Amino acid sequence: MIIGGAEDRSGKRVILRRFVELAGGVHARLVVVAAASHHPADAGEAYRRLFSDLGVRKVTVMAIADRDGAAEVSRAEAVERASGIFFTGGDQLRLTSLLGGTRLHAALRDAHLRGAVVAGTSAGAAAMSDTMIVEGDSEDAPKKCTVKMAPGMGFLRGAVIDQHFAQRGRIGRLLSAIAQNPAILGIGIDEDTAVEVGPARPLLVVGSRTVTVIDGRSITHTNTSQSAPEEALAITQVTLHVLPSGYGYDLTTRQVTLPPAAGST
Repeated sequence: MIIGGAEDRSGKRVILRRFVELAGGVHARLVVVAAASHHPADAGEAYRRLFSDLGVRKVTVMAIADRDGAAEVSRAEAVERASGIFFTGGDQLRLTSLLGGTRLHAALRDAHLRGAVVAGTSAGAAAMSDTMIVEGDSEDAPKKCTVKMAPGMGFLRGAVIDQHFAQRGRIGRLLSAIAQNPAILGIGIDEDTAVEVGPARPLLVVGSRTVTVIDGRSITHTNTSQSAPEEALAITQVTLHVLPSGYGYDLTTRQVTLPPAAGST
């Protein structure tokens, strides 16, 4: 479950409730990984209270401040028992640099493969893919230098995620990322919005705003390889979808799936 950040924490809490439901409801065994934040203990405790308020009895917080903390055996063992794992926000490069290649990272990958629900918000969302955006100008036209990317956590393959999408005007930097590698899919997630991604079923949008999907396979021309770093990019015939709650997207066929009500009109 990939969350665009600023999810509702005081009202109906639709996204957080859905995560809890997918992880087992009141019987869920949750692990909150607070590594992206520069104040991990505070970030972890905030989500511990939120999930406890939603009825979850077993919530383990991992406030990770250095790589030694990510190497602790007890933390890997807690992940092995978890039915749901939640990454807090902060700085995605901090998250991957602290966890990458550690015992905890291996345990997280194994938990994902065995079917534990893995969720992340804001920076925790950006790090979900195998390639992530770490920096980019949200106010400029798409350019080769608009976006900087780095390896992510690898839970979602073949896509790149951007969060706080419409609120921070990030379409230019996602287009820049896709122009540099049209084979991958660009997924821009608005605040208080999430996508559910599961095996053998389409991605599903949940929340109050929208998800923008950019498919670069249809691009007929781009000057990416010839342009100077500060030169505006040309990108023609890119496919773009804007999907609100209830709409889906098949990551294999790259086709939009409509909610029942929309499909009947």
